[in-house]
Amino acid sequence: MNNKKHLVVLSGAGISAESGLKTFRDSDGLWMGYDVYEVASPQGWQKDPQLVLDFYNARRKDVAEALPNAAHIGLAELENDFNVTIITQNIDDLHERAGSTKVLHLHGEIFKMRSIADENNQYEIRGDIMLGDVAADGHQLRPHIVWFGEAVPMMEKAAAIVQNCDYFVVVGTSLQVYPAASLLYYTPPHLPKFIIDKKIPPTEKQSNLQLIEMPATEGVKELKRILSNP
Repeated sequence: MNNKKHLVVLSGAGISAESGLKTFRDSDGLWMGYDVYEVASPQGWQKDPQLVLDFYNARRKDVAEALPNAAHIGLAELENDFNVTIITQNIDDLHERAGSTKVLHLHGEIFKMRSIADENNQYEIRGDIMLGDVAADGHQLRPHIVWFGEAVPMMEKAAAIVQNCDYFVVVGTSLQVYPAASLLYYTPPHLPKFIIDKKIPPTEKQSNLQLIEMPATEGVKELKRILSNP
């Protein structure tokens, strides 16, 4: 019987930034020099699919070269004492490589691709996706990424997880991207909640909310200290 408390973490780009992966919100809506809507929207795909594929092929290389940092590793280590579920807005696999065993990706995964006609027709991908690469159904393959303007299919599952946990932690996210940011407000009022960020984002008034204004690597270390001395 597993009597460990259930700790849920919502992670965002800030945690991966410390592994060298750039975030578009750090540069006025530009991501690696691109307007995000050119490379991360259905309209951008319709306008120039080659540009979109080139962009994500480059991101795939960036992620492959990046390494988990102390924050990723620290969250994985919490599994020694807690039943931990990571809900991440990130498309990289750094949580998994750090050792986290339960990771739900809200916005897709860079190492997966799918048919443009069926989001459930998915394949692993480590190299490049090219124009003309097709799924078994004969349709072009695209990155398995939730773009701006698309539904977030894992949101309902994430909300159910958040409503049934013992601790909720937000780390490295601006809480500006919806619907993911709304997960904080799905938590029961009595629940202990923590926000870790180098700049704490504005939030509606919450009870039992502890703010840890530190970069993710330092903040997760502080979180572990707090949880070990309740």
